[in-house]
Amino acid sequence: MVQGSDKQLPAGLDPASTKPLVIGIAGGTGAGKTTIARTVVSELGGGAVTLIEHDHYYRDRSDLDPDLRTQLNYDHPDSLENELLAAHIDALCRGEKADRPNYDFVNHRRTNQTTTLAPTRVIVVEGILIFAEPILRERFDVKIFVDTPADIRLLRRIRRDMERRGRSFEDIRRQYVKTVRPMHEAFVEPSRRYADVIIPEGGNNQVAIEFVVERLRKAIAG
Repeated sequence: MVQGSDKQLPAGLDPASTKPLVIGIAGGTGAGKTTIARTVVSELGGGAVTLIEHDHYYRDRSDLDPDLRTQLNYDHPDSLENELLAAHIDALCRGEKADRPNYDFVNHRRTNQTTTLAPTRVIVVEGILIFAEPILRERFDVKIFVDTPADIRLLRRIRRDMERRGRSFEDIRRQYVKTVRPMHEAFVEPSRRYADVIIPEGGNNQVAIEFVVERLRKAIAG
């Protein structure tokens, strides 16, 4: 099932235009955004799509001791360098490369290496807060919100953070109660009103994903 607003996915792009189609995929933590984003990349062709994960734009707070870094609110829009992401989207739209930061989620800081993003026909940006920030929202041609029940999202987050980010269950519980849930209610959930399309049940909704991919494929074909 795909829920749409009164807006529509673009039926076709101007063949004379060289501007990429910029797609934003938002939703709560553990909603299935990454699954959908990677499916879009896979279906449209990796060589034609650049995927940007908002998480890599967390501000570098290496000036703080490690214990203090764990206490920061990483679920507020101000925790991310949104201006840099916007600049990178603009650069890619101009046909230029961009050096994306890499974020170390175990140590809560950026690494010394960057990843070069190349301009492609389609740019997919995914993150929980990308619709909450006007500087990002205005750059998306298509806005997709992934809507998954809170209990499922929480279970997915616990598994991800314990298996891939080296967090303990107690750390996950504390962060969820202190910042994740209240910031979701304050910023993420209200941002769904900006979506062109709402996909229930995240990456498990194959019908919705196939619908979106097919419409995007037609759009970029012109």
